[in-house]
Amino acid sequence: MTQLTLIQRSPDPEQSGRSTQRRPSLKDRFLAVGRSRLGAMLLVLATLIAIVWANISFTGYEAFWETHLTVGLGDLHLDFTLHSLVNDALMAIFFFTVGLEVRREFAIGELTSWSRAVVPVVAALFGLAVPALVFLLFVMGTGYEHAWGVVISTDTAFLVGALALIGPHATGRLRIFLLALAVVDDIGALSIIALVYTDHFNPWPLVVAAVGLVAVYFTRYLRGGRGPVYATLAIVVWLCFLASGVHPTLAGVAMALLIPVYRPNRRDVEHALDLARTFRQSPNTEYARAAANSLRESISINERLQSAWSPYVAYVVLPLFALANAGVRLDGEILAGAIVSPLAWGVLAGLVVGKFAGVFGSTALLRAFRVGEFGPGLTVDRLAGGAALCGIGFTISLFIVDLAITDETAQNEARVGVLAATVVALGIATLIFRISDAVRPREEAGLTLVRPVDPARDHLFGDPNAPMTIVEYGDFQCGFCLKATGSVQEVSRELGDSLRYVWRHAPLTRYHPNALAAAEASEAAAKQGKFFEFERSLFADQENQLPSDILRRAEELGLDLDRFERDLSSPEVAARVRDDMLDAEAMDITAVPTFYINGRRHVGPYDAQSLIRALQETVPDPTR
Repeated sequence: MTQLTLIQRSPDPEQSGRSTQRRPSLKDRFLAVGRSRLGAMLLVLATLIAIVWANISFTGYEAFWETHLTVGLGDLHLDFTLHSLVNDALMAIFFFTVGLEVRREFAIGELTSWSRAVVPVVAALFGLAVPALVFLLFVMGTGYEHAWGVVISTDTAFLVGALALIGPHATGRLRIFLLALAVVDDIGALSIIALVYTDHFNPWPLVVAAVGLVAVYFTRYLRGGRGPVYATLAIVVWLCFLASGVHPTLAGVAMALLIPVYRPNRRDVEHALDLARTFRQSPNTEYARAAANSLRESISINERLQSAWSPYVAYVVLPLFALANAGVRLDGEILAGAIVSPLAWGVLAGLVVGKFAGVFGSTALLRAFRVGEFGPGLTVDRLAGGAALCGIGFTISLFIVDLAITDETAQNEARVGVLAATVVALGIATLIFRISDAVRPREEAGLTLVRPVDPARDHLFGDPNAPMTIVEYGDFQCGFCLKATGSVQEVSRELGDSLRYVWRHAPLTRYHPNALAAAEASEAAAKQGKFFEFERSLFADQENQLPSDILRRAEELGLDLDRFERDLSSPEVAARVRDDMLDAEAMDITAVPTFYINGRRHVGPYDAQSLIRALQETVPDPTR
């Protein structure tokens, strides 16, 4: 039996209870998901303005967006309409930022393992194929079979914004799943645009684009000045895609997938802190510039670009796209025609029914055959609501309408179908989420441990087959968690081999800025078999958990420092901590320590005697 020997510090006698990360206020929730919500609202507002504008003066609406802009020097010039400037240039920036986020998820985020990535990838592929088949069932024989691309794609911005607006509580895993699905979906849709809806294809510019993309990859090795190089190569690659006839927005995705992403190196962070201290002692321009550059370079360019461009995409690019593309006339004649139009119904059914069947059906099959990893919180009802949201095909759907359909009346009918599908999909998703929250059993609302104890995964001491189990969700910077370690030690002495104890991470990052780094460091130590030793050292000195302190502890414990630092930066370690945090979110854990006694949430004091009574009450008496 592994012995538990935890260092105790005398807690403040006035302190009792738990460290609490309060429920976000209305202001906090707005700030947390404000960009998604406000972006979605602006998108809706721009859509309504476009519809009103087009119905007041459709000629004026079209004339405005067909205004020509010419940019050039001498004989070299580019001629754009305002409409194509929005669709070809600005939307490339949108797909670039989306690609950056998914690149991060596959590199260091939730989707680093194939067992997790396979679920959204398969769902996206079925979400491309099934809607097209449903569409063809409706339009067969009408001459519009080639417009099947209208129903294949999900609008990523609307999807994320709608999830923030109408989604259920604790959407962390669902959001990651839907984002990964949407981007794979977008890549597939853009590839179909390139292959199916490209009239004039010239392969030679793509050769130059390929060279430019190779240069993008190797730019990461430059010592400085990478920003201007990336910007120049981005323009070159975009122009090459434009010249090839392939839709230039695909250039944004291609660029994003080659931008490096990595976790901050502890030594780089420590170096930045040293420079900041030097500047504090001797403030001057040289030290200020060195400290600023060091801080910036410690964060990957992927994350810096996401932070810089996301507000412009949410508040400018997407609303402009909606304003330029959603202007459909909705007079009585057009609506009457849409009601009896196989094209309009095909678009509506393809997006609403096809997307739901493709996404939800494929994930249900994967779950039934135990293929891939879903994770606690990504339940059937959550997947159903997310699948319904995938029927919002707004952006790419409106875009392909212009590419695939030339008749103005048919275009309007298809646009009516796209707009109707957006409203219906949003309504169905809202209904699913509200019903699922209302009927969800209480044990799924945080009272029952969502991830069973797994000796191969969990940090466990005691007999793995012991009849009694304590699972603690805690934070290494929390004074109350320190107090709880003494209680657990006393319980262990009292119950002996009848108890097994598991620690899981729930760092309160809002109040404990070093708690996440400490959790990841403990996981890196666990790679060398010293999780509990590292835990003891963290609790012994909670006030000093900076990168230098973490490395010092690793050295004092005799860990291989090179391996420890590699593990600290590995996606596996980050994903392990993130798993626990997402599990905690799914169980509505907002305070630490939070205990689960034999799988049931413990409510009340966590002194040793209270924990022992709770354990004994949940274990059947074999003599009865």
